[in-house]
Amino acid sequence: MTTRDLLLQTTTQLLAVLLLPVAYAHSPGRGRHLACQWALGLRFPAEDLTGLTGPARAAFAAARTEAFWRDGQLIGLTSGHRDAAEQHRLFSEQVRRSGSVQAARRQVLPAEESSHVMGTAMDVRPAEGARWLEANGWRHDLYRIYDNEWWHFEHRPEAGGRAPARLPHPGAVTVGHSV
Repeated sequence: MTTRDLLLQTTTQLLAVLLLPVAYAHSPGRGRHLACQWALGLRFPAEDLTGLTGPARAAFAAARTEAFWRDGQLIGLTSGHRDAAEQHRLFSEQVRRSGSVQAARRQVLPAEESSHVMGTAMDVRPAEGARWLEANGWRHDLYRIYDNEWWHFEHRPEAGGRAPARLPHPGAVTVGHSV
């Protein structure tokens, strides 16, 4: 972690502590959650949680609140929901860059297969936050899905606390089906 990252983390944590009285006054019983979300919103101002399904958004907020207060870990969102047009654009660009649909699928899925379009996938930062989420996200039904994407997590309540089999990359063929 760089000195800058450490300074930003410490400032965010201090801000959350200072916001606690206001958060408790605003929402008794949910003050820690609210102060955390406010502080992280200031730390990661470009975040956009809209478009995530209600359960995925709630799971992400609960996980990062736990990470923040229990372990001092910050988790930000770099990408959540994408509409089908944006996902199609990303996939088409990857096809052009890689030269084939099959090669592109190793990095980006078509819109009709993307969990981002469904509102259940989130790309997180920083790497330390992703490591926390990989180790603890199961308590919130959040799982790392692909070996080649340390930042990509999906809300999978049907997993029931058991991590789904990790795939080597988007579009990889597993026993009898593809993602």
